[in-house]
Amino acid sequence: MTIVVTGSSGLLGSALVRSLTADDLPVLRLVRREPTGPGEASWDPDRGVLDPAVLEGASAVVHLAGAGIGDRRWSESYKRQILESRTHGTGTLAATIAKMTTPPPVLLSASAVGFYGDTGDRAVDEKDAQGKGFLADVVAQWEGATGPAAAAGVRVVRMRSGVVLSRSGGALAKVLPIFRLGMGAPLGSGRQYFSWISLPDWVAAVRFLLTRDDISGPVNLTSPQPVTNAEYTKAIGRALKRATMPIPTPGFALRLALGEFADEGVLIGQRVLPRVLLDAGFPFTQPALDDALAATLAA
Repeated sequence: MTIVVTGSSGLLGSALVRSLTADDLPVLRLVRREPTGPGEASWDPDRGVLDPAVLEGASAVVHLAGAGIGDRRWSESYKRQILESRTHGTGTLAATIAKMTTPPPVLLSASAVGFYGDTGDRAVDEKDAQGKGFLADVVAQWEGATGPAAAAGVRVVRMRSGVVLSRSGGALAKVLPIFRLGMGAPLGSGRQYFSWISLPDWVAAVRFLLTRDDISGPVNLTSPQPVTNAEYTKAIGRALKRATMPIPTPGFALRLALGEFADEGVLIGQRVLPRVLLDAGFPFTQPALDDALAATLAA
């Protein structure tokens, strides 16, 4: 029973594929180029092109493709790319699945905790409403693009991931060189909440959701122990055995360096709890930040 994966070359996709193939589960990667072997098939999400035959007999589709949120400064053209790289691919998959006589029974589609906007000190879970801002609007449209698959009776899970910890990529990898120099510092006030999850727990949560026929809709993929940015900073310093700077990096400096992304991706607080996973009995192996960082940096 093949599991179809998009975004398989990214940090999350490659980790998921490694986990699945290690257990001898067949994986078919959807790629934008010409396939190089039997484990790949091509599609063109920008043009809405996907042969339904590619999905025939698949037991699940895991959709992870999308342009990086913090990879570039946000120009209007890049903001459009952030949105369209998500809605075009998701819409292509959902529309193709909806037209199939025997579609895959489940679609796990990537999403993000950006849906909740700035929650301040308030803890939120899957029952809370959409927040405000560009990213909240992007996530709402991204999730909305799965609609045709859900309407066709496919179990659709919208995986709202927090920051996934890895030393090989993502937000943590970008700041590790700074922290190794002893120059890591809180960002802005440092009081804003930060929702994270270890990479092993993220992979395990995806595999858990593949098997749980009773779970659909939004699911937060975050640790049950969100921390403030100041606590996150100190934890990285402890893990690396390096001092951290006592003076925070001011918000105006971050806005100068990062532009609009600073206000939506760095300076806002998101205290997000994984209520659905907890209620379903998902066994987090690294719920505490110090343990997760120690394991991440030792891997």
